[in-house]
Amino acid sequence: MPSTMVRVPEDAHAKLRSMADQTGQSMQSVLTAAIEEYRRRLFWEQVNSGFESLRADPKAWAQEQQERAEWEVTLADGQEKE
Repeated sequence: MPSTMVRVPEDAHAKLRSMADQTGQSMQSVLTAAIEEYRRRLFWEQVNSGFESLRADPKAWAQEQQERAEWEVTLADGQEKE
């Protein structure tokens, strides 16, 4: 995998080193995990913000609820669990 250099403040580097020491992982692994965690948090913040906006619009929220009810029917389509 190609490597790219990224400059980070000294205090961030020290924290990264400390976390790597505490976990026994490489600094690269700790940084990769931290970036993934942050990506997921941003994703869910955006999802939640979208639903807040949707709920703030009564007409749009009613349409969403109607669509959910229509999809709910497909869950009971007569298929047996094996």
